[in-house]
Amino acid sequence: MVTTSTASTSSHLSPAFPGRAPWGTAGKLRAWQQSAMDSYLQIQPRDFLAVATPGAGKTTFALTLASWMLHHHVVQQVTVVAPTEHLKKQWAEAAARVGIKLDPEYSAGPLSKEYHGIAITYAGVGVRPMLHRNRVEQRKTLVILDEIHHAGDSKSWGEACLEAFEPATRRLALTGTPFRSDTNPIPFVAYEEGNDGIRRSSADYTYGYGNALNDGVVRPVIFLSYSGNMRWRTKAGDEIAARLGEPMTKDAISQAWRTALDPRGDWMPNVLRAADQRLTEVRKGIPDAGGLVIATDQDQARAYAKLLREITGAKATVVLSDDTGASKRIDDFAASQDRWMVAVRMVSEGVDVPRLSVGVYATTISTPLFFAQAVGRFVRSRRRGETASVFLPTVPDLLGFANEMEVERDHVLDKPKKHGEEDPYAESEKEMEEANKEEDEDTGEQEQFSFEALESDAVFDRVLFDGAEFGMQAHPGSEEEQDYLGIPGLLEPDQVEILLQKRQARQIAHSRKKPDDEADLLEMPAERRPVVSHKELLELRKKLNTMVGAYVHQSGKPHGVIHTELRRVCGGPPSAEATAGQLRERIKKVGEWATRMR
Repeated sequence: MVTTSTASTSSHLSPAFPGRAPWGTAGKLRAWQQSAMDSYLQIQPRDFLAVATPGAGKTTFALTLASWMLHHHVVQQVTVVAPTEHLKKQWAEAAARVGIKLDPEYSAGPLSKEYHGIAITYAGVGVRPMLHRNRVEQRKTLVILDEIHHAGDSKSWGEACLEAFEPATRRLALTGTPFRSDTNPIPFVAYEEGNDGIRRSSADYTYGYGNALNDGVVRPVIFLSYSGNMRWRTKAGDEIAARLGEPMTKDAISQAWRTALDPRGDWMPNVLRAADQRLTEVRKGIPDAGGLVIATDQDQARAYAKLLREITGAKATVVLSDDTGASKRIDDFAASQDRWMVAVRMVSEGVDVPRLSVGVYATTISTPLFFAQAVGRFVRSRRRGETASVFLPTVPDLLGFANEMEVERDHVLDKPKKHGEEDPYAESEKEMEEANKEEDEDTGEQEQFSFEALESDAVFDRVLFDGAEFGMQAHPGSEEEQDYLGIPGLLEPDQVEILLQKRQARQIAHSRKKPDDEADLLEMPAERRPVVSHKELLELRKKLNTMVGAYVHQSGKPHGVIHTELRRVCGGPPSAEATAGQLRERIKKVGEWATRMR
């Protein structure tokens, strides 16, 4: 990322550096907030993009800056634009606490003199951009664009924001995740071209998850991943069985994932039961700790709430995005000591429920943007030593995101051009997209079959923490699974890692004592059974065949003899059936042989 200033929080400031208390604000700012303030005040630009990891305190920073501008008459009013109705109200409440009165119910006409400005949604701006432009033109205005990537959600929203806020005196853009999977430019965000000719978003100030973790501003996250056998019927009427985590095509991963999340199977009840046990453990050190299940749709949300009622004996709070009482339910849950909330999408971003400590990612949304925002609900730190736990299906994309929590991404405006030679999958991916489009088109004819999840079971697969993976597979309810679920909820990051290493060593020792015929699961630590996509597996096979081909010329031995020798030395089935780990071992071994012959 191209940045004017990046916070690896200044060594001369503590994470809660006493602020210079601008008009009406709280007495303390975190070091990154003060550093970002200093950076802004030094340049005083018209546009400023601050990227700070979810849970770091973007609202406090923005309102401190807003109060400074009002106090010094840089601006006369403030407009906050937020993604949802709930967040709009949350901004108004936070602003009121520092002496800035924002009207979250504003719709049209002159604003009452008691207010310093308004809080609206991107959708609201989209409906009446000229109304907001007129307001901005009449008085010097600071526009705070919260989670500004939403202005790229649709062309109309982006255009409306440009239309409405182009005359603003100052614009402050905030985001926890500046990347999007599309190439819609985000209004008021600067893009700079790199050496590769690709334009990427350029932030003025960045405070990433890694920095926030070092400062104790956010919690470390333990990801608990679950695999299992899935069986489903496709739209064509075929019955398919597969195991989560095994290499599959994109389509098959998506269908296996949907099958796992079906509340009528065994996977979800077992994972919810495990998550509730984890919550019980966490509540021993944090009595008010809460859990959140992020669901794909309303029907599944209600079904998960019913399962939680059966598991816990207590009612779960259900929050649906189009429900008029959603904001109040979130607020009530935040102020209570209830165990579980189940929500569809809307709680994935910006909603402040600091007591959330345990999450279940029960949605099929697989963009890095949504994943980061979802995990962001659990990382807000309240006291030293708190950890967050998030339960996931063993899906390659999700495990990749979990392992890259500390990677800072930019919004890429230009996609690299891929030619057939550079990307052997480009053509087949394109064909698959076309096929999917055709399949989804409404032809007016009733489909003979619809997708149907038939059966699922759950298997504890691995724990991911700080980029490393731990654990062997275990059945739900087993001692091995309980070992990982029982990790204390109050631990320093280095203690978590030591404990996970000990748990894994104990599991390996226990498995060695058992007779081989009792092993019904793959008894291998997580690091030796990487989860890879179908595409990655094809690439490993191709690499092995290329290296064996080169070794044929060196050794004079036929291909078949070398492959047989590799299987004898490294173990495992023929290449076509070998796992990624087995293929990597063979690649390494044939490389050693080739080096010795030079």
